[in-house]
Amino acid sequence: MKKVKYFYNTQTLKYEKLVVSLRVKILRILGFVSAAIVTGAIFLSVAYRVVDSPKEKSLRRDLEGMKEKYEAMQGRVKEMRGKLAELEERDNEIYRVIFEASPIPDSAREGKINRDEEAAQLQSFASSEIIASTGILLKELTNRIKSQEKSYEEIDNLVKNKQQMLASIPAIQPVANKDLKHIASGFGYRIDPIYKTMKYHAGLDFAAPSGTPIYATGDGTVEEASLSDVGYGNHVIVRHGYGYKTLYGHMFRMKVKTGQAVKRGDVLGWVGSTGKSTGPHCHYEVIKNGEKVDPVYFFFNDLTPEQFDRMLKMARSGNQSFD
Repeated sequence: MKKVKYFYNTQTLKYEKLVVSLRVKILRILGFVSAAIVTGAIFLSVAYRVVDSPKEKSLRRDLEGMKEKYEAMQGRVKEMRGKLAELEERDNEIYRVIFEASPIPDSAREGKINRDEEAAQLQSFASSEIIASTGILLKELTNRIKSQEKSYEEIDNLVKNKQQMLASIPAIQPVANKDLKHIASGFGYRIDPIYKTMKYHAGLDFAAPSGTPIYATGDGTVEEASLSDVGYGNHVIVRHGYGYKTLYGHMFRMKVKTGQAVKRGDVLGWVGSTGKSTGPHCHYEVIKNGEKVDPVYFFFNDLTPEQFDRMLKMARSGNQSFD
């Protein structure tokens, strides 16, 4: 039932029924509608600022993911820069110094880059494209670093192999001979001490008292330690590798056995006069790839240039051999 409103009319001193005109009704309706619209707009504005839409939520998730990827990439870039700096320092301070090459400046390593052009190009990319291109760059850098490290490992192996080879090649005299007085007969055709005819002498004879130590002239393995009354007599053959062998003949007594590893300077035995020998001495041979070569060229570790010249002249003299 519709509620009826009354008002007191002071002029007629009576309660009269309140009648609202159509104009007032329309104004009231318009006011209510306006208030509702304003209130709704305010509510939507607040909700729009506080509550994310589904699209905004998706974009926010993408942004967080890209931020995590970017931070991870920054960490990898920092790590790779450190590795590259180490490799560049080794290259400049070690390898290029060894080969007497000028260090490469950092500007040359970086190359000429137009920063403004690069920035403009990056701004034209979408965020995902920047991340993808950065990932490709990081992968390329990783491959380059791995390749460079592999190259350095190969160089290290070559250096180690070179050191081993230098330690193995015969490089000292088989007996102590600082004053160069023990050279008795050189390499080549010499007068045979027994038959008194010219005969090929395939080594150097070092005259020394019996019992004088005989040393290995390079690292290697004893291939033969033989007792004999003929030929080289009691003798030792050392296999050094890299195509080299050395022979030490006419020993009084041997200290090593077949298969034993020896280092340069180790005592192999002692000077004697066993086998085909006319006096105490060490017959010394150097064999390269199965061919006997002049041992005088393998004393570079314990001779000065002047001493080498003296030894060369002594070894060239056409005197009689001891065996």
